[in-house]
Amino acid sequence: MGFKDAKKKVLDALETRAFSHEAREAIEVKNLLHMGTITPEEVIKLIKSSSGTDHSSSAHHAIKGVEVHVIKCKKWYIKFYFVDPDTVFISVHQ
Repeated sequence: MGFKDAKKKVLDALETRAFSHEAREAIEVKNLLHMGTITPEEVIKLIKSSSGTDHSSSAHHAIKGVEVHVIKCKKWYIKFYFVDPDTVFISVHQ
């Protein structure tokens, strides 16, 4: 999935609050969206300000066939993936 489609899909998930978070170590530092330090609206603004040059993707380290998307913009790191119909955030941090 390319940047344009991933961006639309993740924004839809944030706007409708249809997302979850991957369990991980150091979640209080690595996923500030999960901790409530940053709001979905703030993440939406960050993602809307991003461009294709801010995006990369790679295979998930543990889930075969799942593509992980990374958006790095305005000193923020936003990492997520899709397992239809779910959007799952791995990291949202500076």
